Amino acid sequence: MSFFKRLFGGKQDTRPEVKDRTVHNLKIGDIVTYDLQDYEVVGKLSYNDHGFKWSAYQLQGVQEVIWLGVEMDDELELGIYKKSTLKLQEPLPKEIEYEGTTYYLDETGSAIVKGEGRSQNVDGVKCKYAEYYDEDDEKALSVEIWGGDVEASTGYSIEEYELKIIAGSH
Repeated sequence: MSFFKRLFGGKQDTRPEVKDRTVHNLKIGDIVTYDLQDYEVVGKLSYNDHGFKWSAYQLQGVQEVIWLGVEMDDELELGIYKKSTLKLQEPLPKEIEYEGTTYYLDETGSAIVKGEGRSQNVDGVKCKYAEYYDEDDEKALSVEIWGGDVEASTGYSIEEYELKIIAGSH
């Protein structure tokens, strides 16, 4: 303890410690910078397909909403996704042509979802999913079926160094 703290009685630091943020522990209110744009984390979906887990963060920017997909398979896989206008229905095809790209079915399954923030309305809901990729594995098409609603998003892989994360809370 320093001389002045003993003499004058220093204040105790009662501020909570802010934990470093990574793509694995983002929280609602955090800021993610990607491609020179700032986005606020406004929703989070955590998927669990029989023990295989991954997350999607809803990021609200000034002009658009994007989703950050985070999956730890053999290595960290990150993707940026945007909702598409593609209209699909069950049963899903093995091949999808959309905006000049042909996507091929890679995997399907179903997962229980935990929703937070803007996504809390799907907390505890089971959704079916399908993942499609183009022939070069550069573009992705993600399809989710919520009850009878089929939603599709297009995306692509990114690297962790392309993101900057600022904790918005502790």
